[in-house]
Amino acid sequence: MRDPKPAEFEALLERRQRLGQDRWDEERDGVYYLNPSPTHEHQRLSQQLAVILDPLAKGAGLEAVVGGVNIGEKGNYVIPDASLHRPGAGGTYVPTAALAIEILSPGDDTWEKVPFYARRGVEELAIVDPRERRVTWLELGTENEYREVERSRVIELSAAELADRFDWPR
Repeated sequence: MRDPKPAEFEALLERRQRLGQDRWDEERDGVYYLNPSPTHEHQRLSQQLAVILDPLAKGAGLEAVVGGVNIGEKGNYVIPDASLHRPGAGGTYVPTAALAIEILSPGDDTWEKVPFYARRGVEELAIVDPRERRVTWLELGTENEYREVERSRVIELSAAELADRFDWPR
């Protein structure tokens, strides 16, 4: 929904916030996205990411955050499923990340977020596709556009290695 938001919509947002239903909502380029909580299968993959990423992040001098952090600023942010940050990141909104990871859900708009991540200077973006049992790894180039790569420069991991480590949903 584009601005200005009607009073009824503002009341809905306030109610969602009061009830804790807005945890996964995003606001991107003037559009507010009401997102439901992830599915059980999605959260299982998130838990696996936490286990896989934590030692790799520490080994690279990075901090892993799984379960959501706001990349951007108030009124213009996305919430990846996992992200790796350089030391010193903190607060409600972080401007960028070394790596953001999105897990695809049926009907989601993950691929539409790619330009947003590029504008934020997120160095790498990994997109996990449970249906295809595949990970696409993207690296930000000098023209502020992503290109697909096989291996991360941020951590010691490739797209294929990450895909092989998942216990994929059936």
